[in-house]
Amino acid sequence: MSAIIPGIYRHYKGNLYEVIGVARHSETEEEQVVYRALYGNYGLWVRPSAMFAETVSLNGETLPRFCLVQAF
Repeated sequence: MSAIIPGIYRHYKGNLYEVIGVARHSETEEEQVVYRALYGNYGLWVRPSAMFAETVSLNGETLPRFCLVQAF
């Protein structure tokens, strides 16, 4: 898995998100990506790093769940 760095990422469904950074869960110490939607109400989200970096299958094609568009 490549390092998740701050920047703008595109979700495989098309929306853009700003990754603020990587944090650790206070109980499990699992890495979590902290990111903000760049649309709608600009909600703040967290997702396990492993899930953020995984691939998904769409119409028989394997794609990254999130793809870096612009690093900060």
